[in-house]
Amino acid sequence: MLKNKSQTLKYIISDYIAAMLAWILFYYYRKYIIEYPIFGEIDFGLNIRLLIGAAVIPLLWILFYYLSGQYRDPYYRSRLQELGQTITTTLIGSTILFFVVILDDYIGSYKDYYTSYFILISIHFTATYFPRLFITANMIKRLRSGKIGFNTIFIGGGTKTLDFYNTITSKYRSSGHIIKGFVAIHENSTYQAVEKLQKLGYLKDIRKIIIDNNIHEVIIASESREQQSIEQIIAKVEFMDVKIRLIPDMYNILTGRHVTSSLYGSPLLEISHELLPAWQENTKRFIDVAGSLIAIVVGIPLYICMAIGVKLSSKGPILYSHERIGKFGKPFKIYKFRSMVVDAEKNGPALSSETDTRVTPFGRFMRKSRLDEIPQFFNVLVGDMSLVGPRPERQFFIEQIVLKAPLYKHLLRVRPGITSWGQVKYGYAENVDQMVERLRYDLIYIESMSIYFDIKIMIYTIKTVFEGSGK
Repeated sequence: MLKNKSQTLKYIISDYIAAMLAWILFYYYRKYIIEYPIFGEIDFGLNIRLLIGAAVIPLLWILFYYLSGQYRDPYYRSRLQELGQTITTTLIGSTILFFVVILDDYIGSYKDYYTSYFILISIHFTATYFPRLFITANMIKRLRSGKIGFNTIFIGGGTKTLDFYNTITSKYRSSGHIIKGFVAIHENSTYQAVEKLQKLGYLKDIRKIIIDNNIHEVIIASESREQQSIEQIIAKVEFMDVKIRLIPDMYNILTGRHVTSSLYGSPLLEISHELLPAWQENTKRFIDVAGSLIAIVVGIPLYICMAIGVKLSSKGPILYSHERIGKFGKPFKIYKFRSMVVDAEKNGPALSSETDTRVTPFGRFMRKSRLDEIPQFFNVLVGDMSLVGPRPERQFFIEQIVLKAPLYKHLLRVRPGITSWGQVKYGYAENVDQMVERLRYDLIYIESMSIYFDIKIMIYTIKTVFEGSGK
């Protein structure tokens, strides 16, 4: 089984040590080459400035690498990609570091500036790239030897599946794919792939098959007679946390959400889950974590006040939790300050309304100001939610919404949020029809996602909290 966190940690530790070593070497270069000719006497021992720099600057490099997307998909890195990414980030990061930290150093002439700049780049690149190259090369070696790999299934079991399987298994080196079997598209068809591959089930059971077999990749290999099913196939798997590749004679069906790749010379198309560039997606997550930590720490007095208010307003627990559906359909527990009486849903799930007698007086105030939502900063911190994203719903209501608006499934491509464009523009929904109406705002958000849009939504939400104007 692939362990993404373990592999990512190797890169992080390597990058931290490399950045620390590079900074220490560069520090002594500046002291010996630049400052010694000017002052004639330099203390080359350890000092507080060096120690702080050696501890803090590597952390800034790690943050920069994370935001630029270098720690995503650690098992899909190539040596050429490693070289390109290291060159790019070294140039950008070293330039920022030079102008922020080094530009006011003592120099003998302006030539020392240029020399220092190129020395910094050279030392940092050398210290960073070669350990990374070793980790990546070792990982590729393990993939090609078959010691580790990606659990993979085919969708379709015809000649395309069989030919592709024969291609990747006939090579001396492993492709890194551990083929678990194939999924049949139609129940009344005969599939040639059963000669060599296990039939795991049918397309209608694809979600269970992927979860039960811990699948990392899905390769769609439908035959020409099954081409009309391609949109149905993609619709069933694109909202799951797996890589989706297609054997490319259905190229004309795609609408730009793909990237090309190859496997031992056999071309593949990859359906991308990405709605944001890597740097924006990672920046969004960084804002989520930093914003939640600040909100939790600064908001402690508010948490205490809300807890007292809930406790005094009605009998029962302070917090209320139940299961919601998150990104890729993964369920999680959401937490809110209780705004209703105990056993408000003893007769089954029910949405609230303006005149709902189950809502306590203090609960109505919290709902108007959105203050009942603030415990969800803990959900954001652990990664179940984001500060901004479509509101998470219960499976009970999702099933009803999907019957009227199948496009709702698109919302499962992102983390749900504490606030959303639908929440800002529409507010709470009192029934399934209103949920469907609010859906169009959330779809607009999905198609227009950006850091700027998130900031805009957060500003609107803060305005709602202070005005107490929420629906």
